[in-house]
Amino acid sequence: MRRIAVCLTALACFATSTLATAAPARRTAQAPAGRAEPGQPPHAWLFGTWTGGLFPAPDGVPADVCFSQPVVIFTRDVVLRASLTDQFYTQRLIETALTDTGGTRFRFTAVPASAGLLAGGSPSGAGFGCPDPDSLTVERRTDNEISFPGCRDFPNPLVRCRSR
Repeated sequence: MRRIAVCLTALACFATSTLATAAPARRTAQAPAGRAEPGQPPHAWLFGTWTGGLFPAPDGVPADVCFSQPVVIFTRDVVLRASLTDQFYTQRLIETALTDTGGTRFRFTAVPASAGLLAGGSPSGAGFGCPDPDSLTVERRTDNEISFPGCRDFPNPLVRCRSR
């Protein structure tokens, strides 16, 4: 199992560094904020790895430190999140994503009842500490800073991990 977590982190690092390297050339031709590029899902602006959220993100965090322990990873079909109490990432499959100029609202596929429930009735570790564990609102502060308003597990903003 540990091998899977390491592979996911390495894959995220590779994908993010590839995207981050290509990002400056595409930004000039990119669709305005809140609009997806042709052929891309509406949340493509989030693709990559992010740090912070659980704790305040340090200013100017070096790429190798950021990529060594990302807190949230956004991909086309999945959002992965780390927690303080588990060494593995929790994977949520994206059902829908709706983007506007202020950010993106995700709806995730429901977690099976067999996943275990917390006292409040939500699947253990499945959500982001938001009122609805099967949805997440991502607020865009800048192109490289986001927050999850109303989600107690992520009280601080997150910053994008940038390649060297």
